[in-house]
Amino acid sequence: MTMNLPIRVLMSRWFMVFGTILILSAAGATYMFGLYSGDIKSSLGYDQTTLNLLSFFKDLGSNVGILSGLINEISPPWVVLSIGAVLNFFGYFMIWMAVTKKMSTPKVWLMCLYICIGANSQSFANTGALVTCVKNFPESRGAVLGLLKGFVGLSGAILTQIYHAIYGNDSKSLILLIGWLPAVISFVFLRTVRIIQVVRIPHELKVFYRFLYMSLGLAGYLMVIIILQKKLDFTRAEYGLSAALVVFLLFLPLGLVIKEEINSWNSKKQALDSISEVKVVIENHKSSSTEAPQLPSVPQSSVAISTDVTFKKQALDSVPEKSDSTTDIVNLKDPEVSCWKTVFRPPDRGEDFTILQALFSLDMLILFFATICGVGGTLTAIDNLGQIGTSLGYPKKSISTFVSLVSIWNYLGRVVAGFLSEYFLKKYKFPRPLALTITLIISCIGHILIAFNVPGGLYIASIIIGFCFGAQWPLLFAIISELFGLKYYSTLYNFGSVASPIGSYLLNVKVAGYLYDKEAEKQLKALGRRRMDGEDLNCDGVVCFKLAFIIITLVTIFGAFVSTILVIRTRKFYKSDIYKKFREQAKDAEMEMALAQNGTTKRKELN
Repeated sequence: MTMNLPIRVLMSRWFMVFGTILILSAAGATYMFGLYSGDIKSSLGYDQTTLNLLSFFKDLGSNVGILSGLINEISPPWVVLSIGAVLNFFGYFMIWMAVTKKMSTPKVWLMCLYICIGANSQSFANTGALVTCVKNFPESRGAVLGLLKGFVGLSGAILTQIYHAIYGNDSKSLILLIGWLPAVISFVFLRTVRIIQVVRIPHELKVFYRFLYMSLGLAGYLMVIIILQKKLDFTRAEYGLSAALVVFLLFLPLGLVIKEEINSWNSKKQALDSISEVKVVIENHKSSSTEAPQLPSVPQSSVAISTDVTFKKQALDSVPEKSDSTTDIVNLKDPEVSCWKTVFRPPDRGEDFTILQALFSLDMLILFFATICGVGGTLTAIDNLGQIGTSLGYPKKSISTFVSLVSIWNYLGRVVAGFLSEYFLKKYKFPRPLALTITLIISCIGHILIAFNVPGGLYIASIIIGFCFGAQWPLLFAIISELFGLKYYSTLYNFGSVASPIGSYLLNVKVAGYLYDKEAEKQLKALGRRRMDGEDLNCDGVVCFKLAFIIITLVTIFGAFVSTILVIRTRKFYKSDIYKKFREQAKDAEMEMALAQNGTTKRKELN
C-alpha cells in the first residue's frame, strides 16, 4: 500500500478536485479588468465607450462557451483544457504587446478580438474542469459549484499577490502574468481532470466542507493582507513572502486528499476482508452441519455489499445465454427519433433533456432572461469600479481596495450560495430559483448606493455587488443541471453563461458607457473646450453614473419578478427527491465494483 499510495492519490477523484481548484484559482483574469483597464485606456487613447466595448468583448469571450461545451461532448476534458491554455496565452500576450508598445498600435476591432480570445479560455477551463467535477459528484453539485466558482472569484486576489511578488508595481506586467500562469497550470493537470465512474461516498459533502474551511482560511488571509497592503508600503521581499503564504494555503487541501485516499483504501480492504471471512465460515458450516452458521461480526456496509452482489449474481446466472425474451425486450426499444421532432416534447424536469429541448424550454428562457438582468447589472458595476470611484472623488488607493473587496466577496457569494442552497434544499426542500430571486433583490441595494453617492457607500456597494454577482453563478448552473439533467450539461452550462455578455452589452455599453460619455462631453462644453484626438474622455461627479444605475436597479427588479415565475413553475419539482436516481445509479456501480473485486479475489485464491 505504501509503495502504491502516490499513484492512488494521483488517480483519485479527490486529487482531481484539487487539480480543478488550482486550475480555477488562476482562471479569473476577466475579473481583474479594473486593474489593467486604465493602462489600456491611457496607452491606446480610448474613451469610456470604447473601453466599455472592450469590456463587452471580454465578457463575451469569457461567457460564450458553446464551442468548448460541444468539444467537451465529443472529447475528453484534457483536449478542452489544452485549447483553453493556448487561447489564454495568445490573447493576453498580444494585449500586453500592444499596451507596452512592443508592436504598432492595433485597431480597436483587433484589440476586441485579442481580449475575446484570451477571455474565452475561461470558458474552456470551466467546461473542462468544473463541469467534469460536477459530473463526478452529482449529489453534491451545489457544494461543488459553490466551492469551485468560489476559487474563480478568489483568483483575482490570488493573482494580484503573485503579480506583486514577481513584477512589483508594474501594472502592465499583470497582463503578461495572466497570460502565461493559467496556461502553465492547465498543462500540468491535463491528465488529472477526467470523468471517473460515480461511486457514492456517504461522507463526500463533509469532505467538501473541509475544502470550504480551507478556502475560507485563504480568503480570510487575503482580506487581511490586502488591508495591510493598503495601509503600509510593502517591499518586494514582503510581497514575495505574502505570495508564498498564498501558494502554501492553496496547496493545503493536498493533505486532505492524501488522508481521504488512505481512509478509502483502508475501508475497502476491511470490507473485502469481512466478505472473505463470511464466505469461509459459510463454506465450513456447509460441509460439517446443516444448522444455521454463527456469522462473525461484520460491518453493516460490508454485509449489504455482499448481499447485493449475491442477489445480482443469482439474477445474472438465471438468465439463459440465448433467450427469446431478451430479443423481445430489445425490439420494444423505441427507434431513434430525430432531435428536431422532439424539441417540443421534453421529458419531465430532472430527466436528461436534449440540447434543443432545453434551449426551447420555457424554464430555460425565464432563467436566461432573469440572469441577463441580474448578472448584467452587477457586472456593469464591477467593470466600471475604477471610473465610478474616480468620478465620485475617491483616492486611487481606495479604487484598488474596491477591486479587492469585489474579489473577496465574489468568492464568499459563490461558496455561501452553493453550500447554503445545497443545505436548505436537502433539509427543507428550499428551491434554488427562490434563492436566485432573493439575490437579485439584494443586489439592488448596491446599485442604489452608487446611483445616489451615499457617503462611503461605494465600499458597501462593492461588498454587496461582489457577493450578489458571485452568488448568481452557482445558483444558475445548479438550477440548469437539476432541471435539464447532466447528459448535455457541458453545452447547457455554457449556454447559461451567454446571458452575461448580453446583459453586459445592454447595460454596460449601451447604458452606462453611453450616458457616461454624454455627461463627459457636456462638462467639456461647459469648460469651452473640445476633445482632442487621443485624449481621455473623463467625467466628474454623481451625474456620471446616476441615471445609468437607476435604470440598472429597475431592470434588476424586473429580473427578480421574472425569476419568481420560475419559482412558481418548479415548486412541485423541488419538493420531490431530485437526487434519487443518482443514488440508485451509484448503488448499481457499487455492486458492479464489488462483483469485480470478488472475482479478482477468487482468481487469486485459485492461482
